[in-house]
Amino acid sequence: MTDRTAPAFTRLPDLASRALAGSVVYANDELFAERENLIRPGRAVFSTEDFGHKGKTYDGWETRRRRETGNDYALIRLGVPGRVHGVVIDTAWFIGNYPPFASVEATSVEGQPSPAELQQADWVTLVAKSEIEGNTDNFFEVTDERRFTHVRLSIYPDGGVARFRVHGTALPDPRFLSGTVDLAAVEHGGQVVDCSNMFFSAPTNILLPGRSRQMDEGWEGARRRDSGNDYVSVRLGARGAVRRVEIDTSNYVGNAPGWAVLRGADVASGADLDDPSSWTELLPRTRLQPDARHFFRIGAGEPVTHVRLDVYPDGGVARLRVHGEIDPATLVADAVAWLDALPEPHALQVLATDGGLAHDDARKLLAQRPFASPDAVPSAVIDALLAR
Repeated sequence: MTDRTAPAFTRLPDLASRALAGSVVYANDELFAERENLIRPGRAVFSTEDFGHKGKTYDGWETRRRRETGNDYALIRLGVPGRVHGVVIDTAWFIGNYPPFASVEATSVEGQPSPAELQQADWVTLVAKSEIEGNTDNFFEVTDERRFTHVRLSIYPDGGVARFRVHGTALPDPRFLSGTVDLAAVEHGGQVVDCSNMFFSAPTNILLPGRSRQMDEGWEGARRRDSGNDYVSVRLGARGAVRRVEIDTSNYVGNAPGWAVLRGADVASGADLDDPSSWTELLPRTRLQPDARHFFRIGAGEPVTHVRLDVYPDGGVARLRVHGEIDPATLVADAVAWLDALPEPHALQVLATDGGLAHDDARKLLAQRPFASPDAVPSAVIDALLAR
């Protein structure tokens, strides 16, 4: 269930989560507890009886006690690059061994750099060195609007952190969005904007990559005791034409929905999401089976920006896939917005390699940011970036 006292940014996806293929690629020390615990889904657990040969075992990242100057840090590759709106430094169960201070920095780079290459990257501060408390969620809002691929958590001077959450909005690389893609996927910018009930598990789970392994990795509401039905509405990562849909009820055996309907709406054409008449039926009411993946072909229709999945009367859904092609004009606009959000070193590299510009020309183009419109970027550059 959602913690209503937490900042609003915590309701955005955790871009660093292992569930989104995030990784802690390096830590300068992890003697007491391994670094990968930082990005594990779920809350940290604690056992009074769990001891190893190095001492008390913690579900988190814990470094040895420093006997020299300096501080400890971990480098995290975001599973989904994007804009960071806030971070949570969770020190659950760390009471006499938590770090008194922490800071967070970020960078944006091409490909999959090694830890040594990341050390040489241009890092910017998202959260300045700040005091934190033990055995609690330490919340920090971030206002930087740029897109990042990696973050660095530094603790001063040492100690333990249970979980590190990097909440934000995905900003996918348009060079990999041609053809048919999952328009609803979190990694492509899909986001849940409305949900009737999320009692047992969060609706964002249905947009995550990979297969759900158990019921709490999907979306499930409470049992309905009225005549209504449950639903979830999703803003697609980009406006596009839906071609194929998958509704996966895997792991829901006695609690799968009986039926489902999928509708679409196009805000870009003036649709009002609160007006039922704005929604067009993509998939009519269809019988669902428990613990099964259901695949449906959708006839070629007009592009949509949102989809709404209604389930009858209630139950659990593991995954929702909405495959289609991004509207060409939308893809161009998204490519320009992506260029706008890249930190300058990364943007220069992109324009000089895939954009086909000389370094000086790339620098002149970037000097015009923020771009006033998609037309501000030469069409030859867009064509090169999108390999058209």
